[in-house]
Parts: sequence; C-alpha cells; structure tokens
Amino acid sequence: MQTSHLLGRVKSILLTPRAEWPVIAAESDTISGIYTGYIMILAAIPAVKVFLALSVIGVSMPFAGSYRIGLLAGLTSAVTTYVLTLIGTFIVALIVDALAPTFGGQKNRVQALKVVAYAYTAAWVAAIIGIVPGLGLLSALAGLIYGLYLLYLGLPFTMKCPAEKSLGYTVVTVLAAIVVSIVLGLIVRAAGGFGTFGGGLTGMPLSQATGSSAFSNHSAIGTGLNDYAKRMNDASKQLDSAQKSGDDAAKANAMGQFMSTAMGSGKKVESLAPDQIKTFLPDELDGLRRTQEAAERNGAMGMQISKATATYSNGANRTLNLEITDAGSLKGLVGFASGWAGVERESQSDSGFDKTYKSGGQLVHEQWNKQTQSGEYTTFIAERFSVKVSGQASDIDDLKRAAATINTSGLAALKNSGVAAN
Repeated sequence: MQTSHLLGRVKSILLTPRAEWPVIAAESDTISGIYTGYIMILAAIPAVKVFLALSVIGVSMPFAGSYRIGLLAGLTSAVTTYVLTLIGTFIVALIVDALAPTFGGQKNRVQALKVVAYAYTAAWVAAIIGIVPGLGLLSALAGLIYGLYLLYLGLPFTMKCPAEKSLGYTVVTVLAAIVVSIVLGLIVRAAGGFGTFGGGLTGMPLSQATGSSAFSNHSAIGTGLNDYAKRMNDASKQLDSAQKSGDDAAKANAMGQFMSTAMGSGKKVESLAPDQIKTFLPDELDGLRRTQEAAERNGAMGMQISKATATYSNGANRTLNLEITDAGSLKGLVGFASGWAGVERESQSDSGFDKTYKSGGQLVHEQWNKQTQSGEYTTFIAERFSVKVSGQASDIDDLKRAAATINTSGLAALKNSGVAAN
C-alpha cells in the first residue's frame, strides 16, 4: 500500500467509515498484504509512543517529578510492545472469524483480519496524542470508544452478519479482545526484553499466514497459538451446529464452551460452590485467629469464578488476609501465562521487590515493601486455583510459610471438578 493510499485509508476509515467499510470489504487482499501494507506501519505508532514516553519525555510521578529509563531499555520495551501488537491483532482476528456463524455471518479469515485491523486504527492513531504528557489516558479512551464504533459498523460488511446482530458480535469480540490484552499485557510486563521471543517474530511468518497454520511450530509461542486457533475453530463449529438446532439450551451451552475456549481453558468449567471453596480457609493462619470470612461465586456468559476470603488477626497490631480463587473457565489464562507465554519477571528497588516466576511448574508471585514491612505472596495451583496471603510480616518468608499451611494438595485434587466433558 503506497503512502498516499495508506494516509487516505486512515483518513477515510476515521472520518467516513460508513462509506469506507463497503470499499474495504470488496477489496481483494491477503493476510500478509494487510500486515505489510497497513498493520505493521500503524502498529508502530504505539511502540514509538512507548519509547518516547519511557526514554525521552519521561514518566510523570506525582510529587516526584518524572523519571526516564535508559535508551536500550526503552527500545526493548517498544519492540516488545510492537511484536505483541502484531500477534494480538491476529489472535483477535481468529476469534472474529470463529464467531461469524454464531451471529449469522460468513467465516473468512482475511475479512476478519481486515475488520480488526481497521477498527484498531482509531487506537493506533490516538496514540499520537498520547505522547503529550497528561493526555495518555484520554487518548486511549477515545481510541477505544471509537474503535468499538468502527468494529460495530464494519462487521456487517466484512463478515456478512445481519446488521441487527452486529452489536452482540461486537460485545463478544471485545470480551475476547480484553482477555487477549490481559494475557499479552502479562507477557509485556514479565518479559522485560525482546529476548523472550527468540530475537524475532518467530511465531508468525507472514508469507505463510494464509494457510490453515498461521504460526510457526518451531517456537513455544507458535505451537501454542496454532493449538489455540485449532481449538477456536472446533468450538466455532459447535456454536454453528447449536445455532442451527434452534435449541436455546444448546446455544447457551455452546456459547459457554466457546467463551471458555477463547479464555484458553478449552472446556467449560463450573467453579467450586461457595460452601466448598470456603472449607479451604483454615481456622488459624501463622498463629493468628480467623476473625472474618466470606465466599461467593459469580458467573456470566457461561463462565464462573469463585472466591473465598478471610482475615486473621491477633487482636492487636498484626493482620493477615487470605484469598483463595477458583478461576473456573478462566483458568486458561494461567495456562497461557505459565505455558507457551513463559511469563516471568523480577524487579528490585530500594523500597523492595516484585517478581513472578515458575516453581514446580506453577506460577508464583511475590511482592514486598521494606518501608511498610508488608507484601503479598501468591501461588497458582494446578493452573486453576490461586492462593494469596498478604499483610504485614517480618519478611516475605513469613507469608510463604503461611501460604504453605493451606491445603493446596486438596485444591489440586479438584482441578477437574466441574469440567464439562467434550
């Protein structure tokens, strides 16, 4: 795409989207062509913004002025952001393509990538405004809102869905995109450098992206994304079949299954009931008596999350908080992070440290503040449950020891509880 055409397309999709979407939908294109001629150019804007904000302009800190990181560190963050933007765009396109039959549309991976890429234009361009200190949040919000509007307008043209179903299509796509953003955001935070991805975009050879296998299997992330795409395709077929059956119960179940797959778990999961998860709250924690407890289970769109919380105190000057969570269908997020995403991170300062690492095949997160003598220790069990102990202590080891007294083996034994059969 020539520069004049590129600028014209950006202008048209932002200013006259109703007229531009039919033109975009009718164009003959390829996935590699969309990437090299459009996505790879505009996606560089947020990456440049990251570099300028971190290493040139600086990040403003209330009452502390601003700080800048080194040029190499800033460049590393920018490149990492850029690569993950390219990957994330394609994953969302896979989801849009898989959802098409559910909303009366037609599956077409090229058209799905079109609608995602051109809808993202608003956010990418808005990043230019975000370079100005103090306008980052405003620009991001503006880009998000207008991007949703562009997606809503574009789906009927690109994916051939009925106009009256475009809103629902947009909402479900956005939910899936949020999950993708969370997972990739974890990677950005934990990676701390481009080396996590093997020094290049090994996961996505664009010249081959039009086939059934969109990512190279020569890397962990490529293998993971290929598996993700296959499971999404299978889930979409189930949705399509349920839609044709006219059975409302089957439709609801298939939607729950699809959303679970989109979240990475692959199967619909009923999280533990409040009474069941509450049994894992001990009467005492590190010598402190339990003074308060609560448990709840919440669900939406066929997905559930359960949580049990408790407060432990000596009645004087020490309190610990315990939180046990059953991620249910969202357990796939933990699998993403600890599996092919390879999430690990460590940072230290004069005030303390924050690190995420793998121990025994499971993710662990530690955070400690030396000044307040407080922190939190979280361990993930069977890629489904999390146990977090937080509060004041002499050091992080106190919180670790407290967490070690929780019946994590009992939680692990319930990793398949409520998991729907295929």
